[in-house]
Amino acid sequence: MAWEQTERAFEHELLREETLPRAFERSAAQRPAETAQMYKGGIYDRSLAPGVVPEAPAGDYAELTYGEMRETVHNLTAGFRDVGLSAGDRVGIFADTRMEWALSDWATLAAGGVVTTVYEGSSPSQVQYLLGDSGATGVVVENGDLLERVFEVEDALNLQFVVVMDEVDVDRDDVYTLAEIHDLGAGAFDRETYESWIDDLDYDDLATLVYTSGTTGRPKGVKLTHRNVRSNLNQSFRRFGPRPDKGDLPVVDEDSTLLSYLPLAHILERTAGHFLPFGVGATVAYAESPDTLQEDLQTVQPTGMVNVPRIFERIYDGMREQASESALKLRIFEWAMDVAREYHRTDRPGPVTRLKHRLADLLVYRQIREGMGGNVEFLNSGGGTLSEDVARLFQGMGFTILEGYGMTEASPVVTANPAENPKPGTIGPPLPGIEVDVDVTVVPEGGLAGTLGEAGELLVRGENVFEGYWNKPGETEAAFTNGPAGDGGDDRWFRTGDVVTIRPDGYLVFHERAKQLMVLSTGKNVAPGPIEEAFADEDLIEQVMVVGDDRKFVAALVVPNVRELRQWAERAGVDLPDDPGAVCENDRVRARVEEVVAAVNAHFESHEQIGDFRLIPEEFTEDDDLLTPTLKKKRRNIRERYAEEIESIYATDSRETVAGE
Repeated sequence: MAWEQTERAFEHELLREETLPRAFERSAAQRPAETAQMYKGGIYDRSLAPGVVPEAPAGDYAELTYGEMRETVHNLTAGFRDVGLSAGDRVGIFADTRMEWALSDWATLAAGGVVTTVYEGSSPSQVQYLLGDSGATGVVVENGDLLERVFEVEDALNLQFVVVMDEVDVDRDDVYTLAEIHDLGAGAFDRETYESWIDDLDYDDLATLVYTSGTTGRPKGVKLTHRNVRSNLNQSFRRFGPRPDKGDLPVVDEDSTLLSYLPLAHILERTAGHFLPFGVGATVAYAESPDTLQEDLQTVQPTGMVNVPRIFERIYDGMREQASESALKLRIFEWAMDVAREYHRTDRPGPVTRLKHRLADLLVYRQIREGMGGNVEFLNSGGGTLSEDVARLFQGMGFTILEGYGMTEASPVVTANPAENPKPGTIGPPLPGIEVDVDVTVVPEGGLAGTLGEAGELLVRGENVFEGYWNKPGETEAAFTNGPAGDGGDDRWFRTGDVVTIRPDGYLVFHERAKQLMVLSTGKNVAPGPIEEAFADEDLIEQVMVVGDDRKFVAALVVPNVRELRQWAERAGVDLPDDPGAVCENDRVRARVEEVVAAVNAHFESHEQIGDFRLIPEEFTEDDDLLTPTLKKKRRNIRERYAEEIESIYATDSRETVAGE
């Protein structure tokens, strides 16, 4: 394909081998008057505002230019050095995604430190593990609540200093606000000394320890060097940057504005929504939370954002909820969604389809695009598999959806759909400079149904692939073919643990984590992910988790959308109880959900179809430890929580109610 040859040959001043702080310095120096960050007021009691950065109006955004951001980073860097940070020291950042997270990251890296990640929702025991395992000598926390979690376990740690982003009332010599660190640095900053700190960094020095989110077992610290991350920025820029052949296709460049809301503790947001945009001189705006996305989208009017699949489902649910204000609006909305699917499925839409699409655009799609700010050029999706139907739906409404795949160990982006030819249902071809292969031996005998070729474990190699796990040489060796990291062998591949198919066109299709592939007692292999994704645009269903390993048939735990069920019940003349648990036990509700499950089953082979299910009244959440911070299911935890319900399915074996067996 011509675009693949062009991206490999693409040359640009940003495509360099340099450390991360040097990339930021160059980018900030080139556009000092342009907007770097947008941050919202009325959420945090920022110690930096108004003394260091302007106070943002409540509910609105203030801006920081690259020149102002650069000066703030300089002073924070000198301040961190002043309180004892030395080159190679690990510093934890324990906060939600916000402007100060980015400033602390850049400053720690410029000071020669290694940033280690702590998710904002971490418990005291998790904080102890993450800071203790990494040997952190300092930590930057968000507020007083997170500070207390650190205090609970500080006797087991070796912290020399603690920094708080917000204002706190703590009388300790080793605890500083971020503003105090800034002021210390402002008094001590020396340009020549600062440059020497950056110059002393080597391209192969450790830049960050990113702890995996831990869907199973304890998180592992992934060691990523400046080379790993910087090479992945180059690889991503070749695909998404402003190549001359792009024409009017969406790109990431200095004119882009990205809305950031995913955890910066996760390498997906940190690379694609932080390192990359600041490296190219784009603007990054910080959303208040995933729950305020609609409001923040309209205020910021971004050109793009990095998403996980669950967010697309939330956006769709929000659109449908607005349309539910009246029966007429809802009918028009549902008709327009059908038109979007039809339009995108058709290679060459005929005049009738084009006319319907123009009408649907006038009545529905245009308002949806305006509701998302009116400037969205592309929406990236990663951190999980996006339902093909949801992707086609958004594409049919005029959005460019670029789904990709990555691993923390690969810094993280491995594959991504190009704007030139996005293909829903795939995770795209590998980025330039990344090689992929598959190991077919990991798939149980019998293979997977519906694959275009042999499925196998994805193997990856390239400069973006990590050097190993922190203090875990055995696990490092097991993660690679042909020996441990650093042996220099050309045949050494990283084992991702994910089962994919490499299609004849070079695009990859993700199936499932190898460990999560289910083998029924009949010997049939089942990937739960595609089945669960098939419910993504079903209005009555909130979440689904498929079970069935070593059982006779596939079953599921189904979390219904109670609000949508009540609207259906009102239209159908069904009287539902107030209690969500009682709603799940209602016979009419059960029968209606059976219809939805049967419709989804029709798209799968007989052994992949859901034979029975149980309705669960509570949503799987991060607070209940059933989802990771990036909204992936913690399957083992869910199975343990609902072990009784699962056992009841197989005890009764009532498959005929759904699959018609």
